[in-house]
Amino acid sequence: MTLSPDEVVVFTVGPVAVNATLLFSWLVMALLVVASALLTRGLRAEPPFGRVQLVLEALVDFVFDQVREVTRQEPRRYLPFAGTLFLFILTSNVLAVVPGFQPPTGSLSTTGALAVAVFLAVPAFGASRLGLRRYLRTYLEPTPLMLPFTVLGEVSRTIALAMRLFGNVMSSSMIAAILLAVAPLVFPALMQAFGLFFGVLHAYIFTVLALVYVASGAAETERRATRARGGAG
Repeated sequence: MTLSPDEVVVFTVGPVAVNATLLFSWLVMALLVVASALLTRGLRAEPPFGRVQLVLEALVDFVFDQVREVTRQEPRRYLPFAGTLFLFILTSNVLAVVPGFQPPTGSLSTTGALAVAVFLAVPAFGASRLGLRRYLRTYLEPTPLMLPFTVLGEVSRTIALAMRLFGNVMSSSMIAAILLAVAPLVFPALMQAFGLFFGVLHAYIFTVLALVYVASGAAETERRATRARGGAG
């Protein structure tokens, strides 16, 4: 039993070893790109709308409402980022029920990369709203002495996000492997159902945590900028 898809080397290209994490990450991304192209090529701006378009619009409206409820802000700016995170994690986790597929979210390198993307999203959203120079100045508010503590707080939240998703996916995989070894004729169907349920749940939890983190960072940036304007005034 392997604890991480990083340990499974699928093939090598010269000195470079391509492991299961890398290979299945590419596969999930390619699958999402092809599915997006096929599902959106027939969309219309005017009626009559096809069934696929109605289903897609219902899904987008649902995600739109979820983002608004979590962030308490205008959801349009967060929707592409949150939707991409959710679809990648969801597809990776759900495909784990396919024999031979190694979910890339079971690797700490993947969850770490997703957490780093969330970490970088905070300054990206802040700089897009305030401008890069004004955003960087907010790190020095209310006093430049707070700079190390502000940076340390954001780094610690990034590490917590990565470890949470990695721990959830790895523990589910280990529990499934142990139960399958104990009673292979009883648990497979049950564990497949649990795998699907927990895959969706983990994708939802990570996306909600990412949204809370990004939205709170944007709100804190706005508060710092407001205090700076008040102090300057």
